[in-house]
Amino acid sequence: MASIGKAKSALALVGRVINEALNGSLAIAPHPKKPLLAVAKSWSLSKVSLKLCALAPPSCNLRRSQTLSTQGLPSCLRLSKLTMKETKKGTMRSTFTVNSTIVEMLQGKIGGQQCHPIPRWSDCDCKFCTSWTSNSKETLYVRTEGPKDYKAQENVLFIHGFISSSAFWTETLFPNFSSAAKSSFRLFAIDLLGFGRSPKPTDSMYTLREHLEMIERSVLEPNKVKSFHIVAHSLGCILALALAVKHPLSIKSLTLLAPPYYPIPKGEQATQYVMRRVAPRRVWPVIAFGASIACWYEHISRTICLLICKNHRIVEFLTKLVTRNRIRTFLYEGFFCHTHNAAWHTLHNIICGTAGKMDKYLDVVRDHLKCDVNVFHGKDDELIPVECSYNVQSKIPRARVKVIEKKDHITIVIGRQKAFARELEKIWRNSSKSG
Repeated sequence: MASIGKAKSALALVGRVINEALNGSLAIAPHPKKPLLAVAKSWSLSKVSLKLCALAPPSCNLRRSQTLSTQGLPSCLRLSKLTMKETKKGTMRSTFTVNSTIVEMLQGKIGGQQCHPIPRWSDCDCKFCTSWTSNSKETLYVRTEGPKDYKAQENVLFIHGFISSSAFWTETLFPNFSSAAKSSFRLFAIDLLGFGRSPKPTDSMYTLREHLEMIERSVLEPNKVKSFHIVAHSLGCILALALAVKHPLSIKSLTLLAPPYYPIPKGEQATQYVMRRVAPRRVWPVIAFGASIACWYEHISRTICLLICKNHRIVEFLTKLVTRNRIRTFLYEGFFCHTHNAAWHTLHNIICGTAGKMDKYLDVVRDHLKCDVNVFHGKDDELIPVECSYNVQSKIPRARVKVIEKKDHITIVIGRQKAFARELEKIWRNSSKSG
């Protein structure tokens, strides 16, 4: 038992050394050739008890020395030398040499490590998935096109859907906008918090408030956006409506694609009702089966999501091999490059958690906003039924609903991006004239 206690004391010392190195209080002695010397009290090679007390320069007089065995450790972690010294009172003082490399590494001087204000998270360690860690600013990734001198006539904010990214817009619509539109409108496509290249903080619950505040901090405030159009897809429609309610005088037009709006019957619990509608526990089609697993089986969905995101490079390769590279590459970016933490909380806090607020949002848009509202939906959408768009129209009679034949939840944009780009430009022009 005594040896266990002494071993714990030794481990406590190691922790203290690391803590002092991280806090910057453990400094490297200013000597060109010899590494750091740390003075220790009560050192006994046989009893293995150690207590760090101070730093000493390498010029101290040592009467006898012994080498500390560190076999099996990396060279940068080894203690170079342990020396013993008798004091005038007859007690033993000991000094051991520490390689300066480990101190520099702990202090973040090696490898360009930087301290961040909040903990950060990524399921994968590839360059793309961790690109946001090099940015000291806690803002979303924003892809911007159009005039950069704040002289644009209008601004447009694009909000993607669940497990997607800004590439859903930038790889489809942005190349197909006319030169006139690009010279008149500033286009902002964002990666939502926890997705794509945006931050993935570990302490975030990915609530509606957090998503809205990040959009304001990343787009509206730094770019001095006073009025803007919104184009949103699926889950992004909920954020678009919430943003419109929060900034009623700034919205020029709302374009919603496949909005997940389910009116809540009286006596029903809103969150549970929407979960049953979004994920009715079916095994077919595949997209409905995936939604069922994601909504109802947390541990299974988190595990699958973690494995896919962590090994997305292998999954991408196999998917390309099986599909003969027929799936657009940019779709992988949104589907794989997020975290299971962000996916789970965003699904439950936004799509399901805001179910009880949707009626109020739509009432505010109907009664207090004068902007045009346009809704697009694919007739073959197997995830969000077409009735959801008509439900929006029943709440906002002026909303125009267009159902696209032979298009689903994704191909409502992909595959008809040129036609949709023309439709958006027409919506923006008409809204500007009426405004």
